[in-house]
Parts: sequence; structure tokens; C-alpha cells
Amino acid sequence: MRLKKLFAAPLLLMITCVWSPAQSPQSPSSQPDTTGTPDLIVNTDLLSHQWVVRDEKLDATACSVEEGGITPGTRTIVRFTVETPNLGDADIVVGDPNVHVANNDGLFEFAQCHHHYHFRHYALYQLIDPATGFVWKAAKKGFCMLDTDPVPTANGTEPPRSSQFRNCGAIGIPGNQGISHGWADTYRFFLGGQYFVLDGGDGQPVVPPGTYIIRITVNPPYTPTAGEPCRFLEGVDANGQQICHQLPESNYSNNVGEVLITIPDHPGKTGVGPAAGAAAKEDFDEHDNKIPN
Repeated sequence: MRLKKLFAAPLLLMITCVWSPAQSPQSPSSQPDTTGTPDLIVNTDLLSHQWVVRDEKLDATACSVEEGGITPGTRTIVRFTVETPNLGDADIVVGDPNVHVANNDGLFEFAQCHHHYHFRHYALYQLIDPATGFVWKAAKKGFCMLDTDPVPTANGTEPPRSSQFRNCGAIGIPGNQGISHGWADTYRFFLGGQYFVLDGGDGQPVVPPGTYIIRITVNPPYTPTAGEPCRFLEGVDANGQQICHQLPESNYSNNVGEVLITIPDHPGKTGVGPAAGAAAKEDFDEHDNKIPN
């Protein structure tokens, strides 16, 4: 299939948060398509081609270290890429984070370290021991939805439209977030927070060598906390608790992607895995933007 062939290409180039005019310019008359319903999936094929286990020095000033409660220094980690295509027939339209914060609608929260707003409940990263079911969580806290990578439309015959969403925004600086259908939002393995700590440096148990599952859930279900709105209700669980999502979709059952990885005993600084030897940019946050000092 054409879609699978595109997803198998490793190490695609990253698009920055502020779009260059030379890259797929948007027509002035172009408008978001909201006539259908979005449908987010996880690109498991790309995930299987872009992960690495290695020893890496994590600086105390890195936001992922601060937000994840990680002891700085040389840590054994597994890095991985997460791409979430929108294969539905409508765009995900979020718009300017500043407007959502002003309206107190529960979509964004302020990230002190990053000095901007983070979308809440966009993706859940989990490392799972298949033998015991024990779950570790990644250090990544913040997300910003953009059109970063074009993908074929669902029927695989039409080229993707020009991108719609190109700017994360910041406090007092308007942004325009979302994911057009026929586009994907991608977080490359070398960026800030795209890892699990394996050696106990995050306060969780040491992950012993062996085979594990990386599970990514996009637009994950959540149970609202006190004062938190349920934006899109999927249903209720056996205890009568609401099962909610931040974004509307035509299908919530295809939001999980899993791949098997092998964690060695001594991966070294070069690392083990398909992305071994690639340099990290831990002082960059989502979509390759350098974190301000």
C-alpha cells in the first residue's frame, strides 16, 4: 500500500514550528475543512524504524529533566519518534492557544520551563513489560499540533492539500494549531522529552534488559478531574466514570500504536536500535524550536 510505503521511510526531515514561506505555501483563500470528522492514528511503522537505546547525558537545564523529575547526568534511555496522521475527512482545528486559555476551556496549560502553553491530553507514552504488564511513562509533558509531514489521503490516490497549521504560538503571540487531513504531526526521537528513562533516574524502578512494548495513544481517553471539562464524551466505564477525549474523531478505537523493542544490558553512548548513532537535541522542544534561556 502507498500509505505503508511512505511510513516506512526512516529519518525524515523535521519541519520547524514557524513555517518557511518556501515550504508548501498556503493559498490566501485556503480555509480549514470542517465538513467531516478527523481520525487520528499512530504511525507504528515509523516508530518501529526510529528508536534507540543508549547512554546519554541529560542536562539539569533541560525542560524534560525538570518536568519529569529526572536526576541529571548520564542516564540510560530509549528514544523514539511519534507521528500521528489525521486520516479522517476533516481538519483538526485548534487555533490560538491564547484564546483557549482566556476562555478557560481546559485545552491548554502553562509550561513554566518552556514559557508557552501545552496542549493537554494529546498523547500518552507508555513503556510496558509484556510479561508483567508493568507500565513506565515518558518524561514528555507538552505538545503542539502542527502540519509537519504530508501523508496520502485515506484512499491513497489524492495528493495532500497544502498545510493549514504552522505556528505553535506563545504567551501573547497568536498561534494556529491543528492537523489537516492528509497531514501528520511528528515528534522526532532526538527532540526534548522523546524518551523513557531506564536506569531509575526518574524515580521509577530500573528497567532490566529484555523485550518491551512502546505503546503510544493519541487523543487518549481521560476521566475529568474536578473543574476539568469533558469536551467529547465517548461513554462511561463500569464505575460510571466518564470516558472523555479532547478532540473529536470518527473512530477512537484506532488511536493506539505498539512496537516491540529490545533493551540491552550495556547500550553505550552510540546506542542500540534503528536510530543508533544519531545526535540528540534535548535543548529543543516540540517541532525543533530551541527552548529560550
